[in-house]
Amino acid sequence: ELAQGAACAPSLIAPLAAQNESLDDGEAAMPAQEREESVTSRGSVFIETYGCQQNVSDSDIARAIMLANGYSEAQSAADADVVLVNTCSIRDKAEARVWARLYELRRADKRSLRTRKRFEGGKDFATPARRQIVGVLGCMAERLKGELLDHKHGLVDVVAGPDAYRDLPALMARARISSTGAMNVQLSLDETYADITPVRTAAGSQARALSAFLSIQRGCNNMCAFCIVPFTRGRERSRPADSILDEIRRLSDDGVREVTLLGQNVNSYVDRSPLKNDVHLRSASSPRKLTAGFRAIWNEPKAAAENARRFADLLDMVARVDSNMRIRFTSPHPQWFPDEVLHVIRDHRNVCSALHLPAQSGSSTVLQRMRRGYSREAYDALLERARALIPG
Repeated sequence: ELAQGAACAPSLIAPLAAQNESLDDGEAAMPAQEREESVTSRGSVFIETYGCQQNVSDSDIARAIMLANGYSEAQSAADADVVLVNTCSIRDKAEARVWARLYELRRADKRSLRTRKRFEGGKDFATPARRQIVGVLGCMAERLKGELLDHKHGLVDVVAGPDAYRDLPALMARARISSTGAMNVQLSLDETYADITPVRTAAGSQARALSAFLSIQRGCNNMCAFCIVPFTRGRERSRPADSILDEIRRLSDDGVREVTLLGQNVNSYVDRSPLKNDVHLRSASSPRKLTAGFRAIWNEPKAAAENARRFADLLDMVARVDSNMRIRFTSPHPQWFPDEVLHVIRDHRNVCSALHLPAQSGSSTVLQRMRRGYSREAYDALLERARALIPG
């Protein structure tokens, strides 16, 4: 997997135009009445999610896009015209689970097709326009790309990487008329889905209705020696602070009592867009600060430090929206825990005093080989600093 990931490294910067098979402008050129009829008759969609909290958040984004484009939400995969499987590639076992599920979905669909053919006059329901469309989203889609479409058993019709969810309706339309499926795995340098309001489903669980995941940052620049994330999620980019604050207010109005801020490298958040309102910033116009004793794996351009909102600023602003809403964040990197972040956690009682600090290894030699940017001694010093600054 590491070798395959390394081979994909140019995709972090260069467009993957050759691998981007999204629908052309044909649908956009349809007369308005035909386009409206097409949108209102696209069928139902069911989304299954595997992996991390970021995938849960991404599924909410994909659901919003599909519903806005005329799809209804099915209650189960068996009832859906389209099944989207949002996937994880962090370990081989994660991908093995998805492969097993893809076989299961296609077998169930073939049984359904045979039953319908028997009771509906022998019509051929095996065409792409009639059978269930199965799409693979997320990290596994980005890693395997066309291999998913080329599988000999025809398990997958649509492949969409983490930055291609806006293209899902067009990919579905193409898959309906194509015998080879449709794919868009182009990574982006700026996609954050900031303008899309996620559609979260309670799924009968009161606990889910009272909590929410909110994505603030995507991608990772650290290039740890063991990790595939930079190759499946792309370069780091942060969502504008105003967009995040607007969503926090909506969640508060909806009665959500706990929000988890998400990012592959969540505490390296940096926003350079102008804020709507003049607010006090803890770290404006200052370089991004590393935790004492840590070194950066990559260097931020000096120009990027001007008038930037850092994670400490965002956490402070989010905590002020609703003092009764608990705030958490994951997954952070230990290198981005300057005192400003610890002070915000200390100063706001609604920011949970629980830090997720991945150690990865207790050996400084192994940490160096892993390209983590810190030693065991530096990590231990951070823990002592956090305990000293955050009572309890």
